[in-house]
Amino acid sequence: MKSSSSCLFAASRVRFSSTLSRLSSTTASTSVFSRASVLLANYKHRSLSFNSSLRSLRCSAPRLSHGLINCRSPLSLRSEVRVAATVIERLERKLSTSASEHAFKKILTGLPKPGGGEFGKFYSLPSLNDPKIDKLPYSIRILLESAIRNCDNFQVTKDDVEKIIDWENSSLKQVEIPFKPARVLLQDFTGVPAVVDLACMRDAMKELGSDPNKINPLVPVDLVVDHSVQVDVARSENAVQANMELEFQRNKERFAFLKWGSSAFHNMLVVPPGSGIVHQVNLEYLGRVVFNTDSILYPDSVIGTDSHTTMIDGLGVAGWGVGGIEAEAAMLGQPMSMVLPGVVGFKLSGKLRDGVTATDLVLTVTQMLRKHGVVGKFVEFYGVGMGELSLADRATIANMSPEYGATMGFFPVDHVTLDYLKLTGRSDETVSMIESYLRAWSLASGQIHYKIPEQERVYTSYLQLDLADVESCVSGPKRPHDRVPLKEMKADWHACLDNQVGFKGFGVPKQEQDKVAKFPFHGQPAELKHGSVVIAAITSCTNTSNPSVMLGAGLVAKKACELGLQVKTWIKTSLAPGSGVVTKYLHQSGLQKYLNEQGFHIVGYGCTTCIGNSGELDESVASAISENDIIAAAVLSGNRNFEGRVHPLTRANYLASPPLVVAYALAGTVDIDFDKEPIGTGKNGKNVYFKDIWPSNEEIAEVVQSSVLPGMFKNTYEAITKGNPMWNQLSIPSSTLYAWDPNSTYIHEPPYFKGMPMEPPGPHGVNNAYCLLKFGDSITTDHISPAGAIHKDSPAAKYLLEHGVSPKDFNSYGSRRGNDEVMTRGTFANIRLVNKLLNGEVGPKTIHIPTGEKLYVYDVAMRYKAAGQETIVLAGEEYGSGSSRDWAAKGPALLGVKAVIAKSFERIHRSNLVGMGIIPLCFKPWENVDTLGLTGHERYTIDLPSKISDIRPGQDVTVTTDTGKSFMCTVRFDTEVELAYFDHGGILHYVIRSLIKQ
Repeated sequence: MKSSSSCLFAASRVRFSSTLSRLSSTTASTSVFSRASVLLANYKHRSLSFNSSLRSLRCSAPRLSHGLINCRSPLSLRSEVRVAATVIERLERKLSTSASEHAFKKILTGLPKPGGGEFGKFYSLPSLNDPKIDKLPYSIRILLESAIRNCDNFQVTKDDVEKIIDWENSSLKQVEIPFKPARVLLQDFTGVPAVVDLACMRDAMKELGSDPNKINPLVPVDLVVDHSVQVDVARSENAVQANMELEFQRNKERFAFLKWGSSAFHNMLVVPPGSGIVHQVNLEYLGRVVFNTDSILYPDSVIGTDSHTTMIDGLGVAGWGVGGIEAEAAMLGQPMSMVLPGVVGFKLSGKLRDGVTATDLVLTVTQMLRKHGVVGKFVEFYGVGMGELSLADRATIANMSPEYGATMGFFPVDHVTLDYLKLTGRSDETVSMIESYLRAWSLASGQIHYKIPEQERVYTSYLQLDLADVESCVSGPKRPHDRVPLKEMKADWHACLDNQVGFKGFGVPKQEQDKVAKFPFHGQPAELKHGSVVIAAITSCTNTSNPSVMLGAGLVAKKACELGLQVKTWIKTSLAPGSGVVTKYLHQSGLQKYLNEQGFHIVGYGCTTCIGNSGELDESVASAISENDIIAAAVLSGNRNFEGRVHPLTRANYLASPPLVVAYALAGTVDIDFDKEPIGTGKNGKNVYFKDIWPSNEEIAEVVQSSVLPGMFKNTYEAITKGNPMWNQLSIPSSTLYAWDPNSTYIHEPPYFKGMPMEPPGPHGVNNAYCLLKFGDSITTDHISPAGAIHKDSPAAKYLLEHGVSPKDFNSYGSRRGNDEVMTRGTFANIRLVNKLLNGEVGPKTIHIPTGEKLYVYDVAMRYKAAGQETIVLAGEEYGSGSSRDWAAKGPALLGVKAVIAKSFERIHRSNLVGMGIIPLCFKPWENVDTLGLTGHERYTIDLPSKISDIRPGQDVTVTTDTGKSFMCTVRFDTEVELAYFDHGGILHYVIRSLIKQ
């Protein structure tokens, strides 16, 4: 006699078959149908447990299963069948309405044009008549619109929409929501590995018997080549052309690969080298603010593989940085799974004082928000002070969101935004459409103009700043949030010399602090002291998009020239504009010639010094620093100043506004009090002080008004995708599958999908692992996977030499990210790495615990792998801070690292670790490596359930060591979808299996 469970099982199977048959004859969602087919196939093979059937459906479609399957405990057969019945009922409900009938069809509204007709249709939030929506932060409304527009009750459900509407309550509960961005933004350092992964995924699809062309971006993808140019040539009228020629010589293979990608993949635009910095191009050209696709209007939103994608938030476009592998999944139509964030309301009032720049403001805001604690949150700016900030000023603040830890620093659209869109060449009709849409959709701040009172919105927490309180400042010498008021700089510098080695210390003995290193520089006498400036760079997306600070720098140079001041010739000066527009207005103003006189010739259009592409110092300067152990300084208008990033020989690195970069270059040292000490001696023999060369806000405003013209933007961007002769001459194959060259040292087929089975491997714990590295706080992605120069004695250098590459052609780690062999060897290769297993020694080495040998990290990791021994990493707070660098997760995964146990993680890096199948764990708040007495010489075991259904987001697990210690950690899988990725061995494996089943 059959059990009741068996009867119910059989009945459910028949009912499911019938439902599925009807699904196949309707226009219902093909994704629902295909995934349901997988479940039915498992039904029909009783040898597979029903639990695995449900697991198969859940892993390939987490949004459908979320809320239907209790993933936190095993299910009995009867409960499994009842869940199956729930799935069937849901599919039947799908049949009750046509798939073409959108869940929110009733609020789809036409947007009339002022002169008659309509722009298109849009989903009207006011039509929902829910008072909770009126109080939502603008940034959350963008998430809400995306959920409504994409609601198919499969990937995005009505429940998801309700969670967002009830944001005030649900954001406190760490609820998970899906988000589908409108587009994806890449730069070449992160774009090359992304395209490599896509090409490799096509091969995997073919090997698994599926269609490789399923691997194609479903949303617009823009890739700007801006990270490859280096400052090889500086202080020369010919610097731009010379550096571009060298850039193409080094990167010809990479560039050809990207050009192939733009033709092999649909929906992908590549902006060629020499066009500008990705975020400035995004701000001035690529940013839509409002999309109009097939006559459906919706807000622009973007995720990017560069952490400073947030710069677009200044334009009222929701954008933030993600890992490369997460971006690849979004390109292929997967919704991003994210925790509904809290929003910090930041109220601005007043007006900046004379002489204070947007850079001073952003460094102040960064310090305030860092102190407040905004990791994983949105920050939304509001208040009358917003009206006093130009769009470029707002973009400067939004740009540094990663430095203050927020996911976004968002400025809602207002009249300043619309004026900027007109300035930058967007058509009148486009601007009219944007304004009409945002008014109708209640997405514009103060209904466009501040004179109209705004309804008060609700925020998770609040901050406020009177702009008049901001003072001139810099940040450094090793972290962007260590702000130093300009008037305190000299005292702070001497304190740093005295302090023990750390973020604010160099540990220089008193008797060594006045040391002078004299040397000949091209036949002329020269000298360096601690604090001497050897690099002064106007660089980076943060500032080069802002006409006020760029023209301000030109005015400083002009005044200095007129007074007879001159930058010392051994200081490496450079100017790298973010777009051709900057060059046009610097020439229009007549200020470029004064910058040239001070050595700030244009060197190229890209990130240069900010990303570590500062080029070599003159050999005599480098020798003077190294032989005398000088704490040399770099001053740059960038956003990152972590030690070892800007240049290996500049241990002190200060972030400053472009005008201050020129001022410090003129002074030649950071050891100066600008209020009291002269910068130099003028042509009349009189002392010249800071106040003598510093322009007023009125002077700057006048030159901005007369020099920054709309036609400049239009002329620059009309030709931006046409490329240049060197780009256009690159020949590429027409095949859709990439022909890998096994001898290439730039583009290499990675091993991620070799031998990949169709079924997911399931979760893994860690068994008796050795500690590969033991770190303190603030280990950045630059430490984990450096982007700069490849050291001549490193494992990566050895590999390149063995493959016939000479040292002069090593290029940078960033440029080699398409080659896993180089990048794996470059993991933890930063020469400033502080590994506590080495007892104070600095460098890219570690201890092989079984033998006690000190070797390069790569060599030790390979020994462990060869012996079949697993490894982990121990760390402190803010592990993985800095750039959104997917190789900082890919590299450790290929080294064999199975888990990272840290005090806390940077948001994007934690996500990247999950995406590569590495387990992120956090110590309990009251514990860390030191309080637990962990030496790093122990062996570690982490017990995880063998079934993914027995793991829940954020659960506690026990870590034990072979010395008898045992402690609890929190597993940082933050969402159910991340658990699905882990079950599959990584996000890309998950995507491949999902696409095959469609």
